[in-house]
Amino acid sequence: MRYRMTLMKTLQSRQNHDVDLHRSPAQSGQKGNMTVTQLQAFYYAATLESFTAAADYLGMTQPTVSELVRKIESTYGLPLFVRGGRRLVPTTAGRTLLPWAKRLLDGMLGAETAMNALLTGEGGTVSFGILRNAGYYGLSGLAAVFCRAHPNVHLRLVGQNSFEVADAVRDGELEGGLLCLPVPSDGLEIVPLMRQQIVWASSKPERCAKPMRVEDIPKEPLILYDAHHGWHDPSRRQLAQQAQMRGVTLEPIIEIETVGAAVDLVAHGLGDTILPRAVTMDKDFPTSIHTTAFEKPIYDTFALVTRKGWELSPMAGYIADLAVSMLLSTAVTRDEILYDGPVKPLAA
Repeated sequence: MRYRMTLMKTLQSRQNHDVDLHRSPAQSGQKGNMTVTQLQAFYYAATLESFTAAADYLGMTQPTVSELVRKIESTYGLPLFVRGGRRLVPTTAGRTLLPWAKRLLDGMLGAETAMNALLTGEGGTVSFGILRNAGYYGLSGLAAVFCRAHPNVHLRLVGQNSFEVADAVRDGELEGGLLCLPVPSDGLEIVPLMRQQIVWASSKPERCAKPMRVEDIPKEPLILYDAHHGWHDPSRRQLAQQAQMRGVTLEPIIEIETVGAAVDLVAHGLGDTILPRAVTMDKDFPTSIHTTAFEKPIYDTFALVTRKGWELSPMAGYIADLAVSMLLSTAVTRDEILYDGPVKPLAA
């Protein structure tokens, strides 16, 4: 009964929106333009063995169902039923068409079920980009909180460089994501969330006795993380812009991929680096590393990014709200909150 009621709603919602099933124009000499509504009328007339019963099931009149079937017969010049008896009996053409009609209607019902599951959180897949160093920004529990609320939804969290997140959202591979600005904004909706200072880190206390001037950076070996993207990384770009304004050339002696590896190298006295302030607040941050602000501050500016002109699905909207709430919950006095919209309670 539930199957029948769901299918009835699906069929009735489409009675005025027939979808043409076009046959290939390259197949010259063949007929074409069979519609979904015609196939619905044929299928239920065949399975219920009566135009009247099919009409009752579909919420149509008997003449309407009969005419829809007649249009298929007229288009192809093939009778679909043997008429005149107490019940409708499919002809050879009718028996040939019947499994294809069932396949189409089953596909429609499956599509409807899948979309409703995604809408209600009972199924589907959500893809969202997060900061690669998510653990430093209160996001380590994001997947667990989401999955407890929606255990039947497949979750795909992708931690990438900000440029990669922006490209993936722009291309439709991700529905949305968190990233650091600046990134190219074409094709994107960007909502700034929070700004946090980037600091200088060194194992030598004298290097952090006062705010770091960009002119003094080359006096010790420079270590930089995010080797793959290099100077395209948003944090590095800000540093490079300051260096260019002062006529300073910055050449890292070591480039590695992760911020954790950079911290280890600095702790061993192999050079200095730049670090997000959140990394220095971690309970496992080495006590042997000293930090200071830049003379001219540079920042990590976190933002929520979505594709321009696209509305997030309900589940993507849920995880976006959750991610924003978790990120903002880590803010301290020195951080600047840029977002003034509603914040989803973390208990949700």
